[in-house]
Amino acid sequence: MTSVINLTPTSYIVLGLLEQAGRATPYELKALVAGSVGNLWSIPHSQLYAEPDRLARADYLNEARERSGRRRRSYTLTARGAAGLEQWRSQPTDILPELRDLALLKIFFGAEPSVVAQPQLAAHEAKLAEYRQIRKSVPAEQLSNGPVRALDAGIAHEREWVRYWRRLAEDPST
Repeated sequence: MTSVINLTPTSYIVLGLLEQAGRATPYELKALVAGSVGNLWSIPHSQLYAEPDRLARADYLNEARERSGRRRRSYTLTARGAAGLEQWRSQPTDILPELRDLALLKIFFGAEPSVVAQPQLAAHEAKLAEYRQIRKSVPAEQLSNGPVRALDAGIAHEREWVRYWRRLAEDPST
């Protein structure tokens, strides 16, 4: 009997990355997250190690274990996992993103804006430059795929943060 579980955003990250990669160990999933969705969704590494096993027990993933050595586990998507991922992708959402910004929290509680703004400006300028460099390396035939669309949202997001922090750095009274 297949167990019924609630699928979480972490579940869908694992399912989606396995759809793209074909097969991966939890360690490889961690590397895939770092180079992709980790820029738009924070996920503790411990969840990336636990979630594949949970999904395998519920028949969303197949598990294979090495017979010798470190006996690492690798995972692939099952038909149930592919269907669950497709169903999730097809459902629109009106949920707004969560904002957890330590610098804004400090400003909210009275930190001097000019002190907080300079390092934030530098950090957001660096992230914007990183995203733009990645965007330049995208082949023309991939410009309309999902990861590039998410990257474009990241660029727009960082552009706005740069504007905000620059304005605050230049005139903290605004």
